[in-house]
Parts: sequence; C-alpha cells; structure tokens
Amino acid sequence: MVIFGSRGQLGVELVRVFTERGYLVQGFDRTKVDVSDANAVERTLAHADPAIVLNATAYNQVDVAENEPLPALVANGLAVRNLAMACRQLDARFVHFSTDYVFDGTAGRAYTEEDRPHPLGAYGISKLAGELYAQAYLDNPLVIRTSGVFGPGGLRTNRGNFIEVMLRLAANNRPIRVVEDHVASPTYSPLLAARTADLVEAKQHGLFHIGGGEAISWFKFAAMIFRVAGLNPELQATNEREYRTAARRPKSSALSNAKMESVGIEPMPPLETAIKLYLKAREEHFSTK
Repeated sequence: MVIFGSRGQLGVELVRVFTERGYLVQGFDRTKVDVSDANAVERTLAHADPAIVLNATAYNQVDVAENEPLPALVANGLAVRNLAMACRQLDARFVHFSTDYVFDGTAGRAYTEEDRPHPLGAYGISKLAGELYAQAYLDNPLVIRTSGVFGPGGLRTNRGNFIEVMLRLAANNRPIRVVEDHVASPTYSPLLAARTADLVEAKQHGLFHIGGGEAISWFKFAAMIFRVAGLNPELQATNEREYRTAARRPKSSALSNAKMESVGIEPMPPLETAIKLYLKAREEHFSTK
C-alpha cells in the first residue's frame, strides 16, 4: 500500500490505521514525491507495485486559490490524473479524498452523494476536477468527500487546524469573532482514517461521504470547543457580510453519512466526543515534548 500526503492531518492517521491493521505501508510526502510530476508518480508506483494507493495530498488554501487558481488545479486536479493513470497501469485500487466545497451550500440539508456538485470558487473547482479525473481513468475508484478535517497531525504543521486557531486566540484574552452563518460537519481525522479503512476492507468503490456526523455552524463549533476545554473567552458571532474573504464558501455544506452507514460502516460518534479525543491527544503530545 502507498499513501501520498502521509504527513498531513489525514495522512498520518491513514498510515497509523492501516499499519495497525497489518498492511505494509509506504508513505510519501511532497518532499519525496511531487504528485504533479507524472513521471515521478509513475516511477514511484512502478517500484512499489502496490495493490492499493491512497491520495491524501491537497492544496487547500481556499482564498489564495482565487487569485492563483493554477497551483490549486495542478495539485488537486492534474495530480489526481497522474495517480489515476499510474494506478490503471498497475491495476491498483485508488482511494482519493475530496471536499464538501464541491457544493454551493444552497440545499438546506446535509448533502448526499446523489446531489449535483456546484462549486463556488477555484478551490472547489479544482477538487471536483480531481474527482472527475479519478472517475474518468479508473473503473472503480473510491472517492471520499469530507468536511473541516481536524486532527493531532495539525499540531505538527504550520497551519494547524480550527481547534488550534481557537485555542491560540483564547490565550490572547481578546474577543473572538466566528461566523455563525456557515455550517459544515467538522471531521476528526483518526475517525475519518478508520472509516476509510473500513470502506477499503469492505471492498467498496464509488463516491462516499464521511463527515463528522453533525451539522454545526463554525460559531457553535467554537463554543463547543471552549466548553469542552474548560475555557470561557469572549466569543462573538459574526457573519459572511462582516467577514469578507477572497473566496466564496458554501453556506451550508454538511455531509450526510447515510450511504456509508448503509453498507455497515459504524456511524461517527458525537462531535463533542471527537473534540474530547482531540484534546486528550493534544495533551499527550505536549506532555511528551
């Protein structure tokens, strides 16, 4: 098994979960293999000759992509084409991760796999392109859409994750403003990795959603984080109109896990449970440093 993006918030958990389940895992990050280089991808996979390839690489600078769309399209679209073509040559199973940002957020309910994508910006377009490349070049890829990923791997990266941003802001003792009119389904990466492994072992293919299982605004998510962490900063609600960004974002892009659950995969636990798991892992991380 080969996992690209092995040092990201999701990638580190995929390596851990599949290794624990007895797979021989080779992980590659961007310093070892540039997935936008078709020849490098072909050489790497030809040498490894894996039965399964997972792609957890992503360009996810949503606002930057609006002004510089090409890097996003290369990383999230054309790189997936490279991986899919190499997997086709090796007859390897391909697992690719996509995003809730392929939707426009106007459905008024959690999105299912049957809903038509309609991305609002360059990032979402690039991720949808990746999905289409996987589906075009392979008969049975497994494409997994997720939402708002956070995990212990974020403690080792510069960008961190939403929980780390909130905790950092709380330490500043200043009012914290978070949008209340944008809803997602934040997803804990160790649980996402475990459900991914379940789908792989169940030999599922096609399109699946694995979100955190709870539709929640970023404001309420922040409030939940502070409550679980035992913190009480001044948290203020803001909205899209006040908090302008370069990229348009879907206002309500929560994902339905019904299809995943229908094939016998265990439902996600409550989001509060995931936050507790994260904070426990965070405490263990800092206690060993």
